[in-house]
Amino acid sequence: MRYPRRSLGAPLLMLPPALGAAEADGKAARLAELPIDSGSLVNTAIGLVLVLALIVGLAWVLRRFGGLPSIGKGVVSILGGVSLGPRERAVLLQVGRTRLLVGVAPGQVRALHVLSEDEWEDAGEDDADRFGQRLEAVMKERRP
Repeated sequence: MRYPRRSLGAPLLMLPPALGAAEADGKAARLAELPIDSGSLVNTAIGLVLVLALIVGLAWVLRRFGGLPSIGKGVVSILGGVSLGPRERAVLLQVGRTRLLVGVAPGQVRALHVLSEDEWEDAGEDDADRFGQRLEAVMKERRP
């Protein structure tokens, strides 16, 4: 005995894959029309790398040149400084019309020398030499 349902069911079973194939062709056509291609992805990646490089570069510049003398605000301004060791510095400050040479170390700040107004006003072009000589003299006086 044959069942008529089987003979009718076989063509109906072939219908969904055919509909799915047509649907897949439509999706493939839409994907081909999308504006995202390898060229735009490369351009986006290059732009991202450039923006990240700019951020890293600006952070480095701010960290490197963050202690410029022009940054001093208010009454106290930093005129210059020199490293004396891995964690020690000598810094020249100006407070109003007075200049101070201070030693800075972890946990402490000491006044090494107070320059009077006439000492630094008559200084000529050899300021760096005088500063170095005076720093050495003060350092020798302070050593035990």
